[in-house]
Amino acid sequence: MPFNDFIHALDAQLRQPLPGQEAHVKMASATRLRLKVQPNEKTRRSAVLILFYPHREHILLPLILRPKYDGVHAGQMAFPGGRYEKTDENLIRTALREAQEEIGIKASDVQILGKLTELFIPPSNFYVLPVVGKLAYKPDFYPDPREVEAVLEVNLNELLDETIVGFTELDVRGVTIEAPFYDIQGHKVWGATAMMISELLTVIRQ
Repeated sequence: MPFNDFIHALDAQLRQPLPGQEAHVKMASATRLRLKVQPNEKTRRSAVLILFYPHREHILLPLILRPKYDGVHAGQMAFPGGRYEKTDENLIRTALREAQEEIGIKASDVQILGKLTELFIPPSNFYVLPVVGKLAYKPDFYPDPREVEAVLEVNLNELLDETIVGFTELDVRGVTIEAPFYDIQGHKVWGATAMMISELLTVIRQ
């Protein structure tokens, strides 16, 4: 599908009721489903950017690999994004600012298409809002090495291939997690990012 036709269709689909939890649960870990942890007074807000752009007849979007560090999301695949700051006028601004800081895209060139369902992440106690946008061109990426080990450019057709879905056991800081995942370019994408991708794909396939 031509990029502009895809963006036009996605823009319309994002204006319809979102699948939300129904899509999230398909890629939720067994631990998450079992524990049913709820937000509390210390829960913070954050946002990520799901950014589509064209390249040689293909539709791409970036994922980032977090560096290994002493944190709950170390070494995991994610969308660029981060926590809400008081200087952000809203969570859309958070997603744009964080994406610019982390991977070097020009935030002012991004056209916002809509949002997916806000998702609670128990390990870090964040509510995260996935913001969907587009660039009219393929950007050059300038990853911040403190926050990004690598940027993966993912073809939308890769995500739409149902054979990339698997199930595994993961050792996360000494705890065994049973979780479904997407195998994307040799990386297991699981947890909140996989749940967001599940909702995104459900919206695209509507």
